Amino acid sequence: MPQSVKISVRALVEYVFRSGSIETGFKTTSSLIEGTKAHQTIQKTYSEADAAEVFLQTSYAYEDIDYIVEGRCDGLLLQDEMVTIDEIKSTGKKLEDITRDSNPVHWAQAKCYAYMYLKKEEKEDVRVQLTYVQVESGEQKRFQEECTLPELEDFMLHLVKSYAPYAKLRLHNQQQRNESIRELPFPFDRYRNGQRNFAGAVFKTIADKKTLFANAPTGTGKTISTLFPAVKAIGEEKAEKIFYLTAKTLNRKNAEEALQLMKDKGLFLQSVTLTAKDKVCFKEETRCDSSYCEFADGYYDRINGAVLDVLKHETIMDRDVISEYAQKHRVCPFEFSIDLAYAADSVICDYNYVFDPRVSFKRLFEEQKKRTVLLMDEAHNLVDRARGMYSAEIQKSVFLQLSREYKGKNDGLWRTTKAINDEMLKLKKEHGEKKVAVSDLPEAFISCLDDFLVQAEQLLASGESDEKLLEAYFAALQLIKISGFYDERFVTFIDVFKSEVEVRLFCMDPSHLLFQTGKKYGSRVFFSATLSPLSYFREMLGGVEEDYVIRMPSPYEKEQLDVFIQPLSTRYKDREKTIEPIMEMIIELVDKRPGNYLVFFPSYRYMSDVVDRLLEEDPPFHPIVQHPAMSEEEREKFLANFDSAGGESLVGFAVMGGIFSEGIDLKGDRLTGAVVIGVGLPQVGLERDTMKEYFQNAGKSGYDFAYVYPGMNKVLQAGGRVIRSEEDRGTLVLVDDRFLSRKYLEMLPEEWRDFVVLKE
Repeated sequence: MPQSVKISVRALVEYVFRSGSIETGFKTTSSLIEGTKAHQTIQKTYSEADAAEVFLQTSYAYEDIDYIVEGRCDGLLLQDEMVTIDEIKSTGKKLEDITRDSNPVHWAQAKCYAYMYLKKEEKEDVRVQLTYVQVESGEQKRFQEECTLPELEDFMLHLVKSYAPYAKLRLHNQQQRNESIRELPFPFDRYRNGQRNFAGAVFKTIADKKTLFANAPTGTGKTISTLFPAVKAIGEEKAEKIFYLTAKTLNRKNAEEALQLMKDKGLFLQSVTLTAKDKVCFKEETRCDSSYCEFADGYYDRINGAVLDVLKHETIMDRDVISEYAQKHRVCPFEFSIDLAYAADSVICDYNYVFDPRVSFKRLFEEQKKRTVLLMDEAHNLVDRARGMYSAEIQKSVFLQLSREYKGKNDGLWRTTKAINDEMLKLKKEHGEKKVAVSDLPEAFISCLDDFLVQAEQLLASGESDEKLLEAYFAALQLIKISGFYDERFVTFIDVFKSEVEVRLFCMDPSHLLFQTGKKYGSRVFFSATLSPLSYFREMLGGVEEDYVIRMPSPYEKEQLDVFIQPLSTRYKDREKTIEPIMEMIIELVDKRPGNYLVFFPSYRYMSDVVDRLLEEDPPFHPIVQHPAMSEEEREKFLANFDSAGGESLVGFAVMGGIFSEGIDLKGDRLTGAVVIGVGLPQVGLERDTMKEYFQNAGKSGYDFAYVYPGMNKVLQAGGRVIRSEEDRGTLVLVDDRFLSRKYLEMLPEEWRDFVVLKE
């Protein structure tokens, strides 16, 4: 029985016919919005006999493999004796610059649909038509070619023959993968307390195509407890692909290490880690310009060979492996990793590759998504990250500068940038010099941005642009994209300061958009050590009543952690009075229990007040202090101080919710304890107060949703730095009288509730 490979028309023709270089930061086809409009404009001119967006599928057998090719044809024109296949392409270029042979991929797409149509209808000939639409003028340019079935048979043979080496390799690797998964044991000698239940819940979630919310305390072995059952699910054909999503580099490393552990036990599974473009770029400046970068120049001429090479020889394709093969084949390492991600069984990457509407994987079939598992590590971070992904802002100064620059040089650009500047001046006049929240979308302003996109695109497509215009184009495009999601869950912030005006579309509640994106995938697992309160995170992450929920017990004994509460008021108005008692408590703590500590504060100001006072006392420890905007090297140096055990005590001072309060692992003697000062409430301001009002009006506890729950999550993260392994022992001090109130007591983890209250 022949094996089968399913592929979209676009993916097939791009694999075979895509050539040349990576284009500079701007693609010459028009923005998605204008492109869709152009398609619809032409499709509306079709006669009643014609059809638009016609789904076509065919099967093509070659060397014991059945290639199932499918896609949507833009137009099927039936009014003439000969049927015409219409492929519509929108462009910002001048039509005179487009020739019959400008883009072989476009012809290949159209010919694929032509072949599929002839096979389906058992006809012998067809007309193929490419229709280019200039987005600003609406002008059209057409190229036609008549094709016979034998000609198209030869064309399809060339396509499939060119694609076959890749298809064969993928099928061979999949067979090897499935055989290895069947034999794969759990990679540790035993399951930790509750770990088997967690892994079982993940497997059942994938098998049932459901969503799971898991609060899994530190030490549960979250990474292996989610990846192992997901891998097993692939072996049992309950899934095809895994996306392991996380916000932190350390968590990506943990996922790679978990896969390596399984590889050591015999697993053959191909995984790709995606790293941000600026971190993997080989050049001094991250500029995707073929005249500047030899890895962008001719990229598509070499990429297929690079992909085949790495898939033949590697399984865990981390940053180092990708860089090695990218150097060998002279291809851009970032684009190479994206191309590999479509071929891999597992992708380890940031949340934005799946959830950000401006980034996501465009070439994944909807059907492929339905066979894909999303594993979302440290899922508590996704709420604020999603707010950022679904928000966008623009500053007036950008467009004022552009209007001055293009006055007398480009009338269209001058006119549209001036209109944007004028609209923002109207907003300034209407609202005055302050920051305000408006519940409506500024429609006139959005319309001006739309007009600007068309003008900017035309100039950018001609290659006569500058960096400022490109940046303004993408900022406007992002805001237009976000405006398409705007509803009662959004608010518009208008911020006027001096001569500047900023308009920001802000997503207060991302739950609906997270749900809409997530439901396209087969199953979803949200997990974190601090997914608490679970009801809050389930709601904010787009959960529904029928979702599965699991609360894992801590694998550690209560005796491993000594918890103290110092009931001081750390509210803003009382902070000055607390400096002395906090200083005395830290000195006494380190004196009685020498070692390495982290002390977390709600703000830099509060921290520096306490540190300054401490230094006057010649404390019995070496202090190190976090400062804003630390470089990666400075962060590593800060953490390296904790490596020396047994010498002088060390106290690191840091801010809660910052770079040292989560995602760091200081096991054993590296960290003796932590002091968490305050309940982590976000700073009071218009943004949080607007969110509070929104949630209150939606029937929730607005103050808890906007302030209390996000704040306590920071406390749980900071306190969770202490016990990181079964051997760890340590001390945690919580400083705030609110920790003794019922609301906050109920949010403390079970293992923190056996505490001792310190004297004030």
